[in-house]
Amino acid sequence: MATTTTIATTYAGEKAAGYVAAALLSANTIENGGITVKPNVKFKEVLKRVSTDDILKNQNCDFDATSTLTLSEKILEPETFRVNLQLCKNDFRSDWDAISMGYSAFDELPKSFADFLIGHVAAKVAAKTETNIWSGINANEGEFDGFQSLLTVDAELPAAQKLTAVGGGVDATNVVAELGSIVDALPTRLYGEEGLTLYVSSNIYRAYVRSLGGFGANGLGSAGVNAQGNNQAFGDLMFDGIPLFMCNGMSDNTSILTVKDNLFFGTGLMSDMQEVKVLDMSDLDGSENVRVIMRMTAGVQYAFAGDVVTYGI
Repeated sequence: MATTTTIATTYAGEKAAGYVAAALLSANTIENGGITVKPNVKFKEVLKRVSTDDILKNQNCDFDATSTLTLSEKILEPETFRVNLQLCKNDFRSDWDAISMGYSAFDELPKSFADFLIGHVAAKVAAKTETNIWSGINANEGEFDGFQSLLTVDAELPAAQKLTAVGGGVDATNVVAELGSIVDALPTRLYGEEGLTLYVSSNIYRAYVRSLGGFGANGLGSAGVNAQGNNQAFGDLMFDGIPLFMCNGMSDNTSILTVKDNLFFGTGLMSDMQEVKVLDMSDLDGSENVRVIMRMTAGVQYAFAGDVVTYGI
């Protein structure tokens, strides 16, 4: 007699947070600490901005205000998203049986078939979240405006800090020059700031690695670092003393240079808007179908456009 798999599990509210967190926070950018995460944003959060002119003045006997202080704000407002899927248990049972019996390389085995299905869906949500963070477009179904979309229309971004990508795209022969142009456009006051990061698309990161392998055109040498050619692996890459961060969700030939504390991801992980449900339909309609339902909130925002250099955006 065939094995019968029955699911009768529902996660909602705070109980859903673990699964929703896995779905949202497993995005590469967030998981690797690339940006600042603001959890528990129930509706919206105001990012307060304070700017001043020169505050240090010559001494005299009177009390005179020494600066003009300007308060402004940006709004981080996560949007609500959902996943409604219907899956056939038969399509996943063999995979689950293999994992549960130990025929797998996974370090942590899902405790139930429901956990297995949620993990499958969570991985898809994480991949989409990574794309949304950088190149999402609110007008598209299932997307919020990512940093690229927000910066494209921001009039506060100085024109000198909006760089056009090289024609034909970035490759190993021009990547050093292009990254150099990005760093050169950075306001002097920001160079050396803690958390300053050069966020690059995966093709730019790959081109830089290849150039370090000896295929660049800027005097790097034909044998590359330590004379190993392209048969080498690099750890944390730097350029002009600035860490490089590869953003899998960023469009090709694009880059953003800013401090980590200027970029925010907001979600309501512990709010009532978070929900995960796994509904076994066998007792309702006799089918082998399972419905997976997820609800969550997510969105991004930055504080100061003047602290950003964009490339190809």
